[in-house]
Amino acid sequence: MSDSSSRAEHRKLRLVCKRWYRLLAGNFFYSLRKSLGMAEEWVYVIKRDRDGKISWNAFDPVYQLWQPLPPVPREYSEALGFGCAVLSGCHLYLFGGKDPLRGSMRRVIFYSARTNKWHRAPDMLRKRHFFGSCVINNCLYVAGGECEGIQRTLRSAEVYDPNKNRWSFISDMSTAMVPFIGVVYDGKWFLKGLGSHREVMSEAYEPETNSWTPVSDGMVAGWRNPSISLNGLLYALDCRDGCKLRVYDGATDSWNKFIDSKLHLGSSHALEAAALVPLNGKLCIVRNNMSISLVDVSSPDKHVESNPHLWENIAGKGHFRTLVTNIWSSIAGRGGLKSHIVHCQVLQA
Repeated sequence: MSDSSSRAEHRKLRLVCKRWYRLLAGNFFYSLRKSLGMAEEWVYVIKRDRDGKISWNAFDPVYQLWQPLPPVPREYSEALGFGCAVLSGCHLYLFGGKDPLRGSMRRVIFYSARTNKWHRAPDMLRKRHFFGSCVINNCLYVAGGECEGIQRTLRSAEVYDPNKNRWSFISDMSTAMVPFIGVVYDGKWFLKGLGSHREVMSEAYEPETNSWTPVSDGMVAGWRNPSISLNGLLYALDCRDGCKLRVYDGATDSWNKFIDSKLHLGSSHALEAAALVPLNGKLCIVRNNMSISLVDVSSPDKHVESNPHLWENIAGKGHFRTLVTNIWSSIAGRGGLKSHIVHCQVLQA
């Protein structure tokens, strides 16, 4: 791939002149890149630092570098319990959440990988934080959560259609819930969380019938976060540092061991695997210290020891800086709050 066609150079090319900016911010350029098989996927990581501030970075797997991004808008710089999702492959949305001063929010903003800028979108219909969210058929769904000033957990759910550019309510959940994990699998949205009396519960939403159903099968019982659906299969991490993977078997309704890298990294907070995302057909594991593993799940019968390309551990530039920062913060004796990943997504451009 030549330098001029690489996504890493787009930021510089936009600055040449207005005509080049319009070209690189428009649909034609990116549609052409996609049709020619030149579109690149980057991993976008949103972190909360020790001071509670939100920051984010993009990982470029071609150059294995962390690329700079425009700052997160002020309303999300210290927000808690907000959602994050990708629509149309290139728009990263932040929505809802709780502002430390203003309380629960309905706000929705999105970052475009094409313009490299943040934009406003229509507000949600309800204020909510610590809710569940997912994307099905390029529509954004949110459900449950909490709202400051209301002494009960929310049952309401809504959907945003980017083509209509508006939100609509969908059926309420069977029971109110503050979800802590969720995944789209087999055309349904599965959520697991805490009910009004702090009991663990699970529900599944089916968009075709606009209905919620309580779930208590083996998939939900053995389900741990992070998890991901890729090529029709459901995967989950099987240890704290993400060195092992499990896969769900629908025929036996059970989770089975899938692949073990035999590369145990440790059980510290920094090494905790915080996210699992699809990247160029592989599974991408991202840890709190910004280290990354890429797993080829297409050949589960092959052993990692004799096929090292199946499981690659990557530490892009910036990992060392993060490591030094973490060590220095520990020496400085800051409070118990540790830097950690809040959301992780993949954008294409």
